[in-house]
Amino acid sequence: MTPGLPWAVQPVRVSADWLALREPADAAARSLDLVQEVGRLLPASGRVIVCDLGCGSGSMGRWLSPRLPVDQHWIMVDRDPELLTVAAAGMPTTVTVETRQRDITRLDPGELAGASLITASALLDMFTLDELDRFVATCSGPGCPVLVTISVVGRVEFDPVDPLDLLIADGFNAHQRRTTGGRRLLGPDAVEVAREAFAERGADVLVRPSPWRLGADAAALATEWFAGWVAAACEEQPELTARAEPYARRRMADAAAGRLGVTVHHVDLLARLR
Repeated sequence: MTPGLPWAVQPVRVSADWLALREPADAAARSLDLVQEVGRLLPASGRVIVCDLGCGSGSMGRWLSPRLPVDQHWIMVDRDPELLTVAAAGMPTTVTVETRQRDITRLDPGELAGASLITASALLDMFTLDELDRFVATCSGPGCPVLVTISVVGRVEFDPVDPLDLLIADGFNAHQRRTTGGRRLLGPDAVEVAREAFAERGADVLVRPSPWRLGADAAALATEWFAGWVAAACEEQPELTARAEPYARRRMADAAAGRLGVTVHHVDLLARLR
């Protein structure tokens, strides 16, 4: 939290409440084109085993499972036991579910043996270069498709435009690439790094846009997202704070009233491993 910013007292956290707030926007943004391709790559018969890495509260499973063949077993993997409980409870009753509490940056490749599909969502930007390389190597082991959705790319558009938008965006992207606890995060560079890493392991990689489009119908999400976006920028570049305070108050009032349109760009990635 950045001192002196009353609009950022409650920063965005990876909590069940935040994940529930963003779930409709994630669902609307994900690429159906890539899901159709996944359907063509899965076995024509038999049980589909999906390993959902960093599953959070299970939004990927709730969105994707109705779009896959009926006979499915989901293995939900996350380090947060409370989110795993929420994820398992929220999955459709038409699929079977098991949960595994793991740090996904340290998975043993054998834990994914037998997977028909590996999925993840809103994850890549929090990896370091070494962690992402291990993640790609582990996911490549089973030789099945890997679908990673809602990865940030460092680009945001507002309607109407404000002169400070780009300055705050640069600060936020610097925060995404910060060093924390001795770890240098990839932030918006992660998608390209992942694409290259999968390609080096012989995968064909498809990338599709999956932007959040937040208008009046998503005012609560826009307001919460915006508060965290500005707070992160000011945490990384404190010199922005004085200019950011009036900017943030004005923008958040517009967002709360449904007068602010926001497009937060992401991409989805499908690695087709041979």
